[in-house]
Amino acid sequence: MSREAHVPFYERLGVQLPRPTHRFNLSYRDIEDILAKRGIKVSYESIRLWCNRFGPRHAGRLRRRHRGYGDIFYIDEVFVKIQAKQQYLWRAVDQDGELVDVFVEARRDAKAAKRFFRRLLSEHRGEPRKIVTDKLTSYGVAHRELILEAIHDTNQYANNRAGVSHQPIRVRERGMRRFKSAGQAQRFLAVDAAEYNLFNLVGFIDHLDRVPLRIGNGLRWHNGRHSGD
Repeated sequence: MSREAHVPFYERLGVQLPRPTHRFNLSYRDIEDILAKRGIKVSYESIRLWCNRFGPRHAGRLRRRHRGYGDIFYIDEVFVKIQAKQQYLWRAVDQDGELVDVFVEARRDAKAAKRFFRRLLSEHRGEPRKIVTDKLTSYGVAHRELILEAIHDTNQYANNRAGVSHQPIRVRERGMRRFKSAGQAQRFLAVDAAEYNLFNLVGFIDHLDRVPLRIGNGLRWHNGRHSGD
């Protein structure tokens, strides 16, 4: 008998819920309606709690399987309104469009930039060869103090990749009917980034390369287990 046979049905269900929640632009109420149509009665609040509990585990499993990031980071920040207060969403992508990290902060000064850079270095396990940012002075301070050896490109339009990469977050923000707190936004977007990277195939230019990879990633997504393999 499989291990899953000993796990209560609703716990197995809760483990699986972070995947459709982050793969598609679905709110917790959307998931509640979909389950109700299949005869499964569960409240959107239970779905939210399950995603909070099992989402980080799901993201950690995807990160362990991740193929690694490139050596060029495109870094940018945008503001988000959380409980009528302006927060800043720091975000870094590599040259293949992979999300290296996302970080919600109340400020965008030099201290905030250095905190974000330290997170990037920890996640990347090494210094990038080049970073591309806008002309915000906070980036210059963090660059000089933490990764002086890396090339720092601030040319106009060079950072368009990072700017465009914020668009999916705006879609997710609307789907979630806005984030309720900075902590919720950080948890949700961290899991969302790991899920996004699983299906990101920007680095594979040839369409013939993308098809088997997308099929393989889709099978891994569909056949995911709660056992943490």
